[in-house]
Amino acid sequence: MSELDKAVETQLKNIQTKTGKSFDELAAIVRNSGLSKHGEIRAMLQRELGLGYGDANTLVHIALQSDGTSAAAAAGLSTEDVLAGIYSGPKAALRPIHEALMGRISGYGDFETLPKKGYVSLRRKKQFAMIGPATNTRVEVGINANGLEAHPRLLAQPAGSMCNYVVRLTEAKEVDEELFAWIRTAFESAG
Repeated sequence: MSELDKAVETQLKNIQTKTGKSFDELAAIVRNSGLSKHGEIRAMLQRELGLGYGDANTLVHIALQSDGTSAAAAAGLSTEDVLAGIYSGPKAALRPIHEALMGRISGYGDFETLPKKGYVSLRRKKQFAMIGPATNTRVEVGINANGLEAHPRLLAQPAGSMCNYVVRLTEAKEVDEELFAWIRTAFESAG
């Protein structure tokens, strides 16, 4: 079992302990909620069961098998197939930004690349970064690190967001040492 699988298993056990409900009971709540949008279901779980954003988000994905990794596996798609889909059409020109990022990050050490619906999640024991096109002209790099020094490129995100910071990139030349230093800090704190 990978470190990620262990972490998700632990998170799921903690959710069950916190709510006093088995996974089957929790999954039934999700499926029988009458809600169809992920965000609506997550908000309902936060409100009704007192779960935090991350726990509610994970529970929705597991209960509905709706995360990009599960969807890709069910369809027999590789990470490369998912990336080809993410960076297709008008977003194809953004793929060099992704490749420049991954080329350097892959040298940091062991981590998992998990395809999602519109981005990839980079994880060690926890997620340290997210990379994906936010628009047809911009890639966003989400960075999970605490206490980074304020910088105009480093956009702090509201509490409860998937990442602490976001950096917006429109050209591969913006992938620089400054950005890699922030990502490296996140990588080291996630391990």
